[in-house]
Amino acid sequence: MSVQKRLSPKAGETNKDPSSAPTGSAARAKPYRKLLLWGALLVILPAAVGAAVSWAVTSRATPHQQIVYGDGTRGPLDMAWVPAGQFEMGSDSKQAQPNERPAHKVRVHGFWMDRHHVTNAEFAKFVAATGYVTTAEKKPDWESLKVQLPPGTPQPPDSAMVAGAMVFVGTTQPVPLEDYSRWWRYVPGADWRHPTGPDSNITGKDDHPVVQVSYEDAQAYAKWAGKRLPTEAEWEFAARGGLDQATYAWGNQFAPDGKQMANVWQGQQPQSFPVVNPKAGGALGTSPVGTFPANGYGLSDMTGNAWQWVADWYRADQFRREASTGSVIDNPAGPTDSWDPADASAGVPVQAPKRVTRGGSFLCNETYCLSYRPSARRGTDPYNSMSHLGFRLVMDESTWADTHRRKQLARADVPGK
Repeated sequence: MSVQKRLSPKAGETNKDPSSAPTGSAARAKPYRKLLLWGALLVILPAAVGAAVSWAVTSRATPHQQIVYGDGTRGPLDMAWVPAGQFEMGSDSKQAQPNERPAHKVRVHGFWMDRHHVTNAEFAKFVAATGYVTTAEKKPDWESLKVQLPPGTPQPPDSAMVAGAMVFVGTTQPVPLEDYSRWWRYVPGADWRHPTGPDSNITGKDDHPVVQVSYEDAQAYAKWAGKRLPTEAEWEFAARGGLDQATYAWGNQFAPDGKQMANVWQGQQPQSFPVVNPKAGGALGTSPVGTFPANGYGLSDMTGNAWQWVADWYRADQFRREASTGSVIDNPAGPTDSWDPADASAGVPVQAPKRVTRGGSFLCNETYCLSYRPSARRGTDPYNSMSHLGFRLVMDESTWADTHRRKQLARADVPGK
């Protein structure tokens, strides 16, 4: 399907966000919680390099780590080289959720990765060049919506099918953390240009991550840019930056020497999650890319700031399935289907389509969502757009070599060049 599933909520009703909820029992506490992702539910349900590269060497936690950046001639511009290697994927730490277990051996090839999230300015160039219309800007499509709902859910009236997206609105006072519909709302008119609703904009935020983009939107941008979404294994290997099994992308201490290392709730917000002060402008939201130190591969904001789409289908048991082979998994491309038993309590088919999202966001915090750890993972409806969800891309060395060769040949055909 080419359009996102969206329905207009009734006045006073809110929507829930599974990618910001705990993976454990709290995430399944209420029937239809997942369904509240969509404003629709609140209408129809009660609760619902190679050698040839340009490189800069910087000291990092790994003593011999070399950070390699492409310059557009000897490597793709604004991308960092992630060398081939083997690592322990997932985690067996006390903080790990069941879907992160067990840690298991994985090997990945070398690849280039965007140094930072795709930004508003970059996405705007894509839209200007192609005329692309994002999922959140389109009228919802019932066929793509109903697969996320309990079988037999009646189709809502056409008047309820209103373009929009999920927005974090917060609360004015502490609330129980079992029901995330208290701090998420489906907002008609919210999209990448208007991340928190039609009255918002991205003026002055060219260097912020683009958000309110679906998996489909990310794939469309990737095709235009000649890149691709990373696999889940590539993403985690890159996020770790050479620090195998470290708690965070920068090491084992959340704030080494008292220094904030990522845009997450604690250290950024004066009040406990999800309380925001409307008079102070509410939640701080995304920060400019590169605000915080890059990891050992020169990648900024691999955790925190905004969640990131990756290519794989989501299965809650995927790491257990991979570990059961007893061997090193070579360049895993993920499962061929989705499976999330957390959906069962809401009456949703456990194989409802989901793609993996990684990295956490500015909303993640130690009391509710510790997803700014490299091993943390979520499953998200591929047609979902949210105010804390973006993406970054990768490119294989072979793709870069072909692209660069074509550019050189094109220049050779231009007189005077």
